[in-house]
Amino acid sequence: MEAKRFQKPIMFVGTCSDAGKSIINTAFCRIFKQDGYSPAPFKAQNMSLNSFSTPEGGEMGRAQVVQAEACGISPHTDMNPVLLKPTTDKGSQIILNGKPVGNMSAKDYFGVHARKEELFKEAQKAFERLRGRYNPIVLEGAGSISEINLRDRDITNMRMALYAGADTYLVADIDRGGVFASVYGSIALLKPEERALIKGIIINKFRGDVSLFEEGKRIIEDLTGVPVVGVIPFFRDIRIEEEDSVALEMKNKSYRQGKINVAIVLLKRISNFTDFDVLETDGRFNSYYTNNPEEIEMADIVILPGSKSTLADLQSIRAN
Repeated sequence: MEAKRFQKPIMFVGTCSDAGKSIINTAFCRIFKQDGYSPAPFKAQNMSLNSFSTPEGGEMGRAQVVQAEACGISPHTDMNPVLLKPTTDKGSQIILNGKPVGNMSAKDYFGVHARKEELFKEAQKAFERLRGRYNPIVLEGAGSISEINLRDRDITNMRMALYAGADTYLVADIDRGGVFASVYGSIALLKPEERALIKGIIINKFRGDVSLFEEGKRIIEDLTGVPVVGVIPFFRDIRIEEEDSVALEMKNKSYRQGKINVAIVLLKRISNFTDFDVLETDGRFNSYYTNNPEEIEMADIVILPGSKSTLADLQSIRAN
């Protein structure tokens, strides 16, 4: 049976990093698949040290791999054509269409207009290849949509939304506080043509009785003129690999009595920390991330994880 056709691409953008865009994108990929469509995920540019190797040997961000699985298709680098792998505080290795093309400082990456345009053209080509095979394309933004100092160098957020003509939904993390200011500010800082693409707001990570937020929804809608289309509870048991090191802030950081304690040394450039997620699902273990020597000394097992900047992280360990 021929797959159904969706009128437009759909895109999820955020007020901040780790707002829950990737999980929501994954959920919609699965919903579209279950409803008879043939969806595929897309994120023009990703920044992560938790990369995945495709069957063809290319590198891409893990979030789009999970999303591809939700779509019932094999992951391909077209789903994440530009991947930045930080090597220092000021520079990254650039992966283009799955292959490393060199290292670049943040100043050069954001400052060289011709380079950004080249990468955006590659992102457009990848998007069109996907659009020719799948429907709908479920796009994901990166970080905040309102980093206005980087607007003219954006290839991931609203510029991509405009290119794709995507119905766009803003995801906000209420758990970290300041949701009214972050939603209002994010939308207020958009250009009119960008704002016109925002079809709804999703409030994510709500704790407690969702019905108590009815007034909050009304306030946000009155302030922004955009409907709040959903309030999603805070889920603790979604076992999907994280790609953003921001997620480590939510991980356990200390020893626990009565468990087999596994200390994972928290390196500044830790890579592929998702390798240890399985420990969190086994009740016998208490895995925790730390660079505190006392916490490490108390552990039954100490794991030294991979690093994207081995010598620098080794020096930090020796200095600690």
